[in-house]
Amino acid sequence: MTSPVIDALAAARQVQERTNAFLGFLDDRATAAAAGVPPGSPLGGLPVAVKDNICVAGTPTTAGSRILEGFVPPYTATVVERLEAAGAVVVAKTNLDEFGMGSTNENSAFGPVLNPLDPERVAGGSSGGSAAAVAAGAVPLALGSDTGGSVRLPAAFCGVVGFKPTYGALSRYGLVAYASSLDQVGIVAKDVAVVRAAFDVMRGEDPLDPTSRAFQAAPLGYGRVAVVKELAGDGFSEAARRGLEAARRALESSGVEVVEVDVPAVRYAVPTYYLIATAEAASNLSRYDGSLYGVRVGRSGDGQEAVSIRTRGELFGPEVKRRILMGTFALSAGYRDAYYGRAVAARARIAAQLRDSLAGVDALITPTATGTAYRLGEKTKDPVSMYVGDVATCLANLGGLPAISVPAGTADDGLPVGVQLMGRPGSDDGILDLAESLVAALRA
Repeated sequence: MTSPVIDALAAARQVQERTNAFLGFLDDRATAAAAGVPPGSPLGGLPVAVKDNICVAGTPTTAGSRILEGFVPPYTATVVERLEAAGAVVVAKTNLDEFGMGSTNENSAFGPVLNPLDPERVAGGSSGGSAAAVAAGAVPLALGSDTGGSVRLPAAFCGVVGFKPTYGALSRYGLVAYASSLDQVGIVAKDVAVVRAAFDVMRGEDPLDPTSRAFQAAPLGYGRVAVVKELAGDGFSEAARRGLEAARRALESSGVEVVEVDVPAVRYAVPTYYLIATAEAASNLSRYDGSLYGVRVGRSGDGQEAVSIRTRGELFGPEVKRRILMGTFALSAGYRDAYYGRAVAARARIAAQLRDSLAGVDALITPTATGTAYRLGEKTKDPVSMYVGDVATCLANLGGLPAISVPAGTADDGLPVGVQLMGRPGSDDGILDLAESLVAALRA
């Protein structure tokens, strides 16, 4: 008789052959952990896959980059420790865009993740491996990270649920940093109930992460949801707009009033996000210089400057280099105020408008993505067109809001579309309640 963990390991290897969703399998660790799951534990031996920028002690962690090959952390991320303490069993590490930098999972140093619904399409990024693993049935639950939509976009592309909690609700200790003021651990599953179960055991303050905190419950109670008008028309495909309309009808059928709001600062969201994210990335990734972490490229006798140049030049991928250059320029003398400073001010304006838009409503609703999953290679020659695809999702990161993507039907070609709900900081439980109600209404 097999166990859920053994079944998950076998299924994951089959899924790997057609999607490239995984970067490592933890057979020995998983089987040992499964044998020690206490009876009655909340997650009862639930198999989990973990994005490979979240540390698991004794297990290689690459963050999808050649520069971290051979890095084996001696510590485990707090969110993983809490999952395991509740009885979950980590079975595999999942593929991702290098250091979380991408919306298609084509920027991984270990090859792209293919969408399990159509192998000629991307799975989305940067948590494409986690979304593909869940969508293909390898595991019921996966962890990802979300800096500007990296859990929600692949969830929408693969037809599953992706949740980014309020900033600080989940510890970031053990998450490889990309942009620290935006990064959050996120959760992928097929059902909102599984997302909730995982969130409940992982949430709360962590002394190892000073940005983490325990939020007081902020229940919903208005019975009203607002469509963001700027994200309901031009720039979104017909399929994305149909998904939004289906969600609107489903909410109304369940007794929720749907209104419309203007958030004019939406037009600043993408440039603001990419200036702040790349500036923070340029700072965070400066530690990878061939001296302390990962691989060192150089000849005997080379000075540290030469080693740093060769290591970073040979081992960082093109998208990571692009973002480091963008961020370094934004922080450089003479340009900091004109670019980074203005982006910080724009972020405050966006966050304020989001707060104002949420006054008197339980949530904002938008399409998750501008359309269905891109074809492989469609965005690689024009990165800006990929960046624009984050227009709806990056808002929650800029504002520190909880946000969830749920499936909302399919396009004419059968590919899934998703809708996103965003709530006030700390309203995570209410947003999960609303998402569960919306999914039920869409299925009715």
